[in-house]
Amino acid sequence: MMGSSTPLRASERAYRQLRGEILDGVLAPGTGLLEVEQAERIGVSRTPLREAVARLIADGLVTGRTGRGFEVTEISVDSIGELYELRQALELQAVRLAAERRDPQAFLVLREQFLTAPELLLHGDSGVHRYYTLIEEFEEAIDAAVVNPFLVGALRSVRTHLARIRRLARKNSLRLRQAAAEHLLIIDAIIAGDPSLAAHAAHVHLHMSLTSVLRAIDEEALARGGQPVPAEIGGPSSAAVYPTISPSS
Repeated sequence: MMGSSTPLRASERAYRQLRGEILDGVLAPGTGLLEVEQAERIGVSRTPLREAVARLIADGLVTGRTGRGFEVTEISVDSIGELYELRQALELQAVRLAAERRDPQAFLVLREQFLTAPELLLHGDSGVHRYYTLIEEFEEAIDAAVVNPFLVGALRSVRTHLARIRRLARKNSLRLRQAAAEHLLIIDAIIAGDPSLAAHAAHVHLHMSLTSVLRAIDEEALARGGQPVPAEIGGPSSAAVYPTISPSS
């Protein structure tokens, strides 16, 4: 009797592996991807590997490079600012629609889960992994609530690149706890059916998120003997002060 699962096509398997490694930072920005080497490493022939790379190029995760082969795209300060401009436009509209069209029960369940985030984040990498799974569940609930496939498609494209940027905050437990509290404020506004409050809470969250990313870039640049990011690029730099937001408030 045949199993219920169908084996992945070689090109799909190569795509998923390379995409996962790029988003997780295993393949860092600027890493070269030589066709023969990658095909052998993943265990596929060159044709499916090319198909996988073509999809990654379409995703904006890989680009061709001078000479031969491809490389993982860089994450520049300018591109982060541009991504957050688009993210703000999309996410603020999404949470407004979610507040208008939501099933409150779905968000009540999420609220209870986010209340456990501070405890989760005490458990090292496993807790952080579970926290990011909660973020994905929150995003899926938003997608289901807005009932707009075009908006959802645009959001998912942004999230592909956002996953790479989120890695900058993985070791900042304070920021992760604050982000969890900010998500709770968004969830509460959606449950209350208040589109304006949901958009305001999302606006605060995105501002704090961008501030955190730029601060992480500042710290990394200084550690390497470079210069911090100018404050005018994409918002406040590392001089920003983080307010304390209590999940129970």
